Amino acid sequence: MNIHSLIQTVQSFVSNEIVLAIALSILPLIFVLTYVLFVLYTEMKIAAHIQDRVAYMRVGWHGVLQNIADMIKLLLKEDIVPASADKLFFRLAPYIAFAGTYAAYAVLPFTSIFIGANINLGLFFLVASGSFVVVGILMAGWSSNNKWSLLGGIRSAAQMVSYELPTSLAIVIIAMITGSLNLQDIVRFQDGGMQNWLVFGGSLPLQQKLLLLPFTVITFIIFLISSNAEINRTPFDLPEAESELVQGFFTEYSGLRFAMFYLTEYANLFTVFAVAVSMFLGGWSSPFGSFMSGPVWGVFWFAAKSYFFVMVQIWVRWTLPRIRVDQLMYVSWKVLTPWLLFCLFAVGIILVV
Repeated sequence: MNIHSLIQTVQSFVSNEIVLAIALSILPLIFVLTYVLFVLYTEMKIAAHIQDRVAYMRVGWHGVLQNIADMIKLLLKEDIVPASADKLFFRLAPYIAFAGTYAAYAVLPFTSIFIGANINLGLFFLVASGSFVVVGILMAGWSSNNKWSLLGGIRSAAQMVSYELPTSLAIVIIAMITGSLNLQDIVRFQDGGMQNWLVFGGSLPLQQKLLLLPFTVITFIIFLISSNAEINRTPFDLPEAESELVQGFFTEYSGLRFAMFYLTEYANLFTVFAVAVSMFLGGWSSPFGSFMSGPVWGVFWFAAKSYFFVMVQIWVRWTLPRIRVDQLMYVSWKVLTPWLLFCLFAVGIILVV
């Protein structure tokens, strides 16, 4: 009788649309928290090997519990708000930044049967939600009433404006080839094996594929570079730039709010490469066609492809030095954007002719 009533209770919850929507919205959060703990540990170990040291070793086996200890420490630290800060915006900024990042997970196609919001303007929604992160960073810098924080916030806004253009141009090129802004439709367009991936020209006739190939490869590379710049990771981490701005836009933050900014950065790290994988590398589709395909395998392929590029970015971060602000602007406006405009023009001609 107890089991029967329990089953009825569960069924009533599942049949309730509001409860079901809340439950589904929590799933990406569980994934983000687990992924961030794992990637933080992995990054510290990779950085240690690059720099010929051992990294975490004391808390748990080979330091596997170190991130959990750090998380508890941040939760227990005193939450300090500067006396001269704008207290409302200061407290609100990290949550706005994370909300923008978390909203992007709604349109990521984790598998063929699971996507939070299967909307036709998925890629447009991603660009719009990404702007909230910059709003949060700029708000944090301004409300701190600290010149270093303000400079970090202004740098973030300038960087966002500069690198949003090549990212958007890359999205337009993909939309031209696939005829859709829906990420699920874009992934299905590439289904059937790696020969159909958009980085190799997509599932178009052979002649068009060969003509498109150099332009899709260039677009893919530029999208990776501009996405890396948008998430403020080395060599594009000018908004925090600890050697120049103390810690940039979150200099005055501590405890949980500092942790929120950190969580936002690593959640963003997965988001941009998940989008790159969905746009260019088949998303959840198997690289071997029908072999090792299906909804469950789709989750594996989507996560594995995205995580590979996360590892590449970590390698880049601990290898390259930070570039100067003028170099940052030069790369966007005089290198990436002209190349993508050329690719856009060429792809349009190839598709029409």
